[in-house]
Formats: sequence, structure tokens, C-alpha cells
Amino acid sequence: MYGAFKRRDPEYDGRFVTAVRTTGVFCRPTCPARKPLRQNVEFFPSGRDALLAGYRPCLRCRPLEPNGRTPEWVSSLLAAVERDPARKWRDCDIRRLDLDPARVRRWFKRHHGMTFHVYQRARRLGRAFEQIREGRHVTSTAFEHGYESLSGFRDAFEKLFGSTPSRCSGTIINADRIATPVGPMLACATEEHLCLLEFADRPMLETQLKRLRRYVGGNLIPGPNRILERTRTQLDEYFEGQRVRFDLPLLLEGSSFQKLVWEALLTIPYGRTSTYSELARSIGRPRAVRAAGTANGDNRLAIVIPCHRIIRTDGSLGGYGGGRWRKRFLLTLERG
Repeated sequence: MYGAFKRRDPEYDGRFVTAVRTTGVFCRPTCPARKPLRQNVEFFPSGRDALLAGYRPCLRCRPLEPNGRTPEWVSSLLAAVERDPARKWRDCDIRRLDLDPARVRRWFKRHHGMTFHVYQRARRLGRAFEQIREGRHVTSTAFEHGYESLSGFRDAFEKLFGSTPSRCSGTIINADRIATPVGPMLACATEEHLCLLEFADRPMLETQLKRLRRYVGGNLIPGPNRILERTRTQLDEYFEGQRVRFDLPLLLEGSSFQKLVWEALLTIPYGRTSTYSELARSIGRPRAVRAAGTANGDNRLAIVIPCHRIIRTDGSLGGYGGGRWRKRFLLTLERG
């Protein structure tokens, strides 16, 4: 455990906390703070145990919060954006909320891959796109959303969507960040279906987003919708041990073989596992073990379509796109 703590190994996050005798605080294994000597630390299986032993939670790594939880100051800023999505935010507006624009910029760049100003501009244009699709006039929509000229609105719109407002078509895909005990996840959904749920640090995420745009033919816009809110609620219930089956409308876009594999995964019961060879047999393709494994790895709806329940014949975990430590965590959770 001390070795994992010194390495800041994410595989051990959630498995124990490290308490530092000299400071009286306890931390996640991944805490960025300077590491104390071995004789000055002790380990506990949970934050609750460390609290009962008299330690207080670290203010840097916040071990009592889910991994990737949105800080309160960011939540307040996002709530202000949602209250008035047409508002054009400037640095002076951010300062009026007692926030540092540079700090806001860094957080959004790290967690959303874009600055706050790009985020709120995309959110503003997304709402404008929705109104134009509903039949609103382009000119009035542009002025309602804070643009001082129609040409400026058209330029910003074309830069984001690749087309002018009058010619733009396609489905709106909302994207939002969901904090979980195994780290933040990116969820994408249309108004009708959940179409992507993936770990935000997965290297394949960008490829999955490109495939999603190709399959759906839509435009990706930051911000919540009703399907994403349902997803957030059901994920919370799952991690609290209160939900064993998800009830969400899913968009399964892929080859016919991939769809067979993904539908078979949905039949594996909570708390149970299957093997790659059993998965291939269940779809009537017993020799397609390797292809079934590839389709399993191409699943775009992590946890909801339980590809983590597939293990090797010898009982070992096998691979997992989100990392084997997450796979171990999910299987342990489901086994109670």
C-alpha cells in the first residue's frame, strides 16, 4: 500500500486511504501532496475508518468525495449558465462571482477539453440551434443569444457546426460529465437515447466520439438533457448498491455482429460473470471468440452494457478499456 501511495497509483484509489500522523489528515492513494515517510503513515480500508480514528480529510484530494466530483464553485458557475444560456460571459462576470478567470479556464480545459468561454459559447449556440430547428427565424435567434450582428452569429455557428444556420441539419447530441467513484465519465445522449457512456480518461474516447458523430449524424453540444439526468441518477443508484439493472433507452449503432454481442452482454445478470468463449457461443458463433472480444471492447456504453462482466476462461480479469482496476472495482461492487 505504501508503494502504491508513493507511485500515486490510480488502481488503488477507493481500496484504502492513507492517514498521516504528522499532519492528522488522510488521503487518497493518488493525492498530489508530498509523500511522508513510511513510519509516519497508517492505512485504513475507508474514509469512515480514518475519521473514527481521529483523522480529517485532505483538502487537496478530498477522499470523501466521488472521483471527479465537480467542485461547488464550478457547480455554481454552471448553474448560472443554465439559468441564462443566452448570456455572453466575460472575465469581469466571472470575477463578480468571486472566481478567478484563470482558475476557471484551467479547470474547464482539464475536465472538458475546452475553456469556459468555449463551453458557454457552444452551449449558447446549441440552444440557438434547437430554436432554429423548431422554426424560429435565424436573425431574431441570433440577437436573442447575445450576438450583435447576424454575420458574427453565422461565423460562430459555422465554426462549431460546419454549416450555416439555414443549412445546418442533424440531431443534437448533448454531452455532460458525470462524477462516479471510479472517476469522471462522459455521457452523450440525444433527446431519445443514451448513445455514449465512457470513462473520461480512456485513450479511445476521441475515436468513440468520431464514430458516434458518424453513426448518429449529429452535432455534439455541451450541456444536460432529460436522458443524461436519468443516466446520472441511475449511475448514482448503481454505485450505492440500490440498482442492479439500468432502465435507459439505448442507441446501439454498429455492425450487425457488434449489436449481437452487445445485446448478449445485456443478458448477463448482475453479480455474475461470463467468458469470451461463452459470449461467442451465446450468439451462435462459437468460433468467433476473438471477434466477440473485439466487439466487447468496442462497447460505447460502459457499465450500462456490462462488458466488465466478461472474464477469461481461467478466471483472470482479462482486459478492460477503462483499466483493470475499474473492472475489479465494478465486479467487487456487484458481488457485494
